[in-house]
Amino acid sequence: MSRMSLAIEIAQEAGAFTCEYFNNPALAIERKSDGTPVTAADKGAEELLRRRIEEQFPDDAILGEEFPAKQGTSGYRWILDPIDGTKSFIHGVPIYSTLVGVEKDGDPFAGVIWIPALNEGIWAEKGEGAWWSHPKLPRPVRARVSEIDSFDEALFLTSEARTFAETNRWPAYELFEKSCRLTRTWGDAYGYYLVATGRAEIILDPALGDWDAGPLLTVLEEAGGHFTDWNGTPTIYNKEGLATNHALFQKTLDLVSPFRK
Repeated sequence: MSRMSLAIEIAQEAGAFTCEYFNNPALAIERKSDGTPVTAADKGAEELLRRRIEEQFPDDAILGEEFPAKQGTSGYRWILDPIDGTKSFIHGVPIYSTLVGVEKDGDPFAGVIWIPALNEGIWAEKGEGAWWSHPKLPRPVRARVSEIDSFDEALFLTSEARTFAETNRWPAYELFEKSCRLTRTWGDAYGYYLVATGRAEIILDPALGDWDAGPLLTVLEEAGGHFTDWNGTPTIYNKEGLATNHALFQKTLDLVSPFRK
């Protein structure tokens, strides 16, 4: 089994595991040391992901949100977020994701964004395109970003508006909200998924964890779009995210330029 095939399989398996807890009034919620929520679904799903990876590729490294990093010797590293959008998950909002990214020698080359509660998602491998699986499609189809080239027609997303204020970038939020046709907080990985499948044009996040971004660069680039930091550098490690279709990429970088770190 290839790492791409395993990534798809385990993202769907872990996603199905989370659905057993989703929208359950009895779900217990804990708080991490940083105040963010975590549940038995987060922990159990990551344990499932790690176990399946270690069975198939025991020499691979693993970075996950819920447990300590595992070192490896193969040159491959898996980046896992069992529930991206835990706040949506605990409030019964079905746009949370299970994320699986894979690096080779430090470069992202494969990734999966799976939306368990909607039974849909996207996966990509470097050079092999991005593929969209949806219950109303008879089979996965090639995913492409939109061709919209004007802010007047664009849907602008972010994961949490207040992070702009917390990072001293609130004017950037106001500028994009004013410039774009529509603004929504359909964020976390779901927002990047919408851009990759041509249903939104821009998502900006001024704060982003490494595991939040694991599959995003590969998925967006293979769908014909872009995932970068706010300086336009393609990376998943600069604690911020900017994703667009191709037509609006340079215009978005120009608009965001006064707010770069």
